[in-house]
Amino acid sequence: MRILHTSDWHLGRSFHGVGLLDAQAAFLDHLVATVVEEKVDLVLVSGDVHDRALPPVDAVRLADDLLARLATTGARTVVTSGNHDSAIRLGFNSRLADHSGVHLRTRWQAVGDPVLVDDAHGTVAVHGIPYLEPDAVRQAWDLPARTHEAALGAAMERVRADLTARGPVRSVVMAHAFVAGSPDAAPAMASDSERDVSVGGVQIAPTSLFDGVSYTALGHLHRAAELTDGVRYSGSPIAYSFSEAGHTKGSWLVELGARGVERADFVPAPVPRAVRRLRGRLDDLLTDASLADAEDAWLAVALTDPRRPRLAMERLRSRFPHTLTLAFEPEGASAAAPLLPHVTGRSDLDVALGFVQEVRELEATTEEALLLQLACDSCHSNVDPDADERIDSSGEAV
Repeated sequence: MRILHTSDWHLGRSFHGVGLLDAQAAFLDHLVATVVEEKVDLVLVSGDVHDRALPPVDAVRLADDLLARLATTGARTVVTSGNHDSAIRLGFNSRLADHSGVHLRTRWQAVGDPVLVDDAHGTVAVHGIPYLEPDAVRQAWDLPARTHEAALGAAMERVRADLTARGPVRSVVMAHAFVAGSPDAAPAMASDSERDVSVGGVQIAPTSLFDGVSYTALGHLHRAAELTDGVRYSGSPIAYSFSEAGHTKGSWLVELGARGVERADFVPAPVPRAVRRLRGRLDDLLTDASLADAEDAWLAVALTDPRRPRLAMERLRSRFPHTLTLAFEPEGASAAAPLLPHVTGRSDLDVALGFVQEVRELEATTEEALLLQLACDSCHSNVDPDADERIDSSGEAV
């Protein structure tokens, strides 16, 4: 059986204000092409189809179109909900979708009820576990602790009960959670674009929960990872934060044989635009010939000039038009004291001029001071010429 494992599409998400729907559509085109070219039998989508519980209409249309296209390939598709998805919205019409070969598994109440897929070696039981909020299942499943490990452990008890009842059978489990071999390994696995799913500070579940499962397709973390031979994260198909610069995005193409995983190859996804970080003095960045390949990338730039350059973003974008964030980190600067600790008795203009001098280490120019004066004046309420009039009991001014 050929399995394509993907997750964390986050349809409808933007990147520092830049819409990504076209890039996401390009990835989904690539996904369908891979299913056809590689003769994939089973597609696994392990959560976070959408970026938020109430996704934009265009993102819903894109997901709907993709699932319909997958159904026409002849491959079976199993989709679980992630912590960004609305389980109810994503799972709408799931019973009807089952008849098309697209299986939406978003209800915790259905954990332990697998999708059965046959190949030349027999049956594979595919158990889709949606994202489990511990508080949502704590009472129903009598969890021993309010943690993700406890919630996933209870889910896997239901999965194992089903597998035991079926006898010798190959199994696939899908889960959306922060899973790691050990707590020490966890920090290097995460990125800035993942929403924290911690509960009481406890969010990590061990890989041992999935012992004995033929293949575990994980979602939630955005970096592709092989935790064990049979436990993997596919990661997100697109970089959603600058902490993901350097990641190779894509999906896992897994060969499941008679005794389990025989091989797994990573299929890189198309890159809509590279994501990079640059650091240095402004003039150096603008003249460094070795940075030519960064001119078309989305950039996060940190300037190290001793003084904040004027019109820094405009000058950067003259060479790097896709610069999205800009930070000022002067070389050798020590931790700064709080800005303008004393403002009592100072005019608005004086505070504003002091702020400019503090952050730029240079006094405002005459033109800048005039603009700041205009800004301060425009924030003052107009003086009511009748404010000093008094009104008597009859309503007449006196």
